[in-house]
Amino acid sequence: MANAIRALAMDAVETAKSGHPGLPMGAADVATALFTKAMKYDAADPTWPDRDRFVFSAGHGSMLLYSILHLTGVAGVTIEELKRFRKLHSLTPGHPENFVTPGVETTTGPLGQGIATAVGMALAERMLAAEYGDDIVDHHTYVLASDGDLMEGISQEAIALAGHLKLAKLVVLFDDNGISIDGPLSLSDSTDQLKRFEASGWKAVRVDGHDAVAIARALSRAKKSDRPTLIACRTTIGFGAPKKAGTSKAHGEPLGAEELAGAKAALGWTHAPFEIPAAIKKAWEKAGRRGRSARKAWEARFQALPRETRAEIERRLAHTPPAALGEAILAHKKKLVAAPASLATRKASEAALEAIAPVMPELVAGSADLTPSNNTRVKTAVAVTPDDFSGRYLHYGIREHGMAAAMNGIALHGGLRPAGATFLVFADYCRPSIRIAALAGIPAIYVMTHDSIGLGEDGPTHQPVEHLAALRAMPNLRVFRPADAIETAECWQLAIERTDGPSLLALTRQNLAPLRQDAEPENRCAAGAYELAPAEGGRALATIFATGSEVEIAMAARARLAERGIASRVVSVPSLDLFLAQPEEARAAIVGDAPIKAAIEAGVRFGWDAVIGEDGVFVGMASFGASAPYKDLYEHFGITAEALADRIAARHNS
Repeated sequence: MANAIRALAMDAVETAKSGHPGLPMGAADVATALFTKAMKYDAADPTWPDRDRFVFSAGHGSMLLYSILHLTGVAGVTIEELKRFRKLHSLTPGHPENFVTPGVETTTGPLGQGIATAVGMALAERMLAAEYGDDIVDHHTYVLASDGDLMEGISQEAIALAGHLKLAKLVVLFDDNGISIDGPLSLSDSTDQLKRFEASGWKAVRVDGHDAVAIARALSRAKKSDRPTLIACRTTIGFGAPKKAGTSKAHGEPLGAEELAGAKAALGWTHAPFEIPAAIKKAWEKAGRRGRSARKAWEARFQALPRETRAEIERRLAHTPPAALGEAILAHKKKLVAAPASLATRKASEAALEAIAPVMPELVAGSADLTPSNNTRVKTAVAVTPDDFSGRYLHYGIREHGMAAAMNGIALHGGLRPAGATFLVFADYCRPSIRIAALAGIPAIYVMTHDSIGLGEDGPTHQPVEHLAALRAMPNLRVFRPADAIETAECWQLAIERTDGPSLLALTRQNLAPLRQDAEPENRCAAGAYELAPAEGGRALATIFATGSEVEIAMAARARLAERGIASRVVSVPSLDLFLAQPEEARAAIVGDAPIKAAIEAGVRFGWDAVIGEDGVFVGMASFGASAPYKDLYEHFGITAEALADRIAARHNS
């Protein structure tokens, strides 16, 4: 059975003339033991909620995963798809993509992402078990990780969090082959991984990765552990290849016809390319049915639940927003209009969460050790601890990258909706995981506060300047920057209602004036931009586009321009990328026909020319910030109503 994985991997990589044959050849015995002896898995329904998860963190060796999916009988992963490995529109892309291939739990390839995402999956399992009981939620999360996964810094963030929370149903199988692309691992690393994991609160053991009995025994013991488990499986990369086994030559390139033939001869594999003997295929299909009785028993238990409980679980698994969300947001907006107050949008976000949390029990908020600054913990929130997973607040520690990856895992698991927070400048620490969310369409929500030079005295190390532009450049990431408490509530609603990708809320440290005095059911932020204030006294000679904290500056500039006889209108742009995604006719109606177009944002200009044109007026940042009170910084960098009005007036008079 293991040799079937090896043969398919060799054949597919050779046919594609591209890929990584060494890992599938080396880890085939490990994967075979897992799927035949440990996994609760049914290939006929690879997405049933209480299945064990298999996260293939070492995504470069993707043919191991595709081979298993085919051999166990997952619909769609045919032998023809294996032959189309790495071809356009195939179900077998170079690295696993959960939005392409049935049975793939998460998108992997960037090393470290898989193991960190798996922590979120294991955490979600424990949290949902605490809510619904072990009869409905009781499964393991298994990870196959490489040397590279464990060298990436995110792995330390992940294993430390998992060890602290005692996620005992998380098992990492380490393909310990001692080889990287450059050569022996000893060129760059001498870490004792067992001691490292043990120091982080894990149980850690080493086995012969080519001894099926030893691997199965270690898996059985891991299931009984009260801590997460690392099983370091000593393997030979490219196992069976006569010249390349145990070398970096087996890592990232086809074996070549001669070496491939030699490997098959050494393994005793005499079958044609992509041919699997019936008895071996039958044995794998039996492994694919291993969890069928467990699935059917679970379905019976699920159907025995009260109808309301079943409906709630199904809603949450589908990421369907709660029916009461719109009413909760509307009621909250009415309260804001009834008692207007100047608020930082981070505080406005906290108030919005207080309104949302009672109607959205699946919302799991958290922070990377900035809870008092991010304002993400509502008054009723209970923190998750190693002894109590019933809470809905996560203290991620100073682990921004690990937090963002764990959020991906929580969302992918289903049943919970993660919202994690840090400072906007530290989006850089989260970015690889945010990119996975955007690529894979994961509906995570990022709460990023302290969004500009407006944070003041902490200075340029903490002041985002280029971040809004960089984040908006990422496909399928929705970036919101609300201007007041009502916009903040509306942006939260849009983020929750979005289920096909991640959303990010950029929020201020400094107080902002209440600009909106309407509390209608309509979400005015839904188009990404809208006219906040029309021109007075005739046709607009200028349109000012603004986001976040600069909208009130735009409103002040509009008043100053009116004093000079220049009629202007203000367009609030809570989401530039959402606005640019609107149909051309809708965009044109909002942009208008004023001869002067200006934008103001305490960030760089990049991206704004799509709205104001290359000749448009822009007031913002062209350098890093500085350390000073925020009002002094706005004056110093010329992000003021006076400066904006002067620039527009000069353009009008030219």
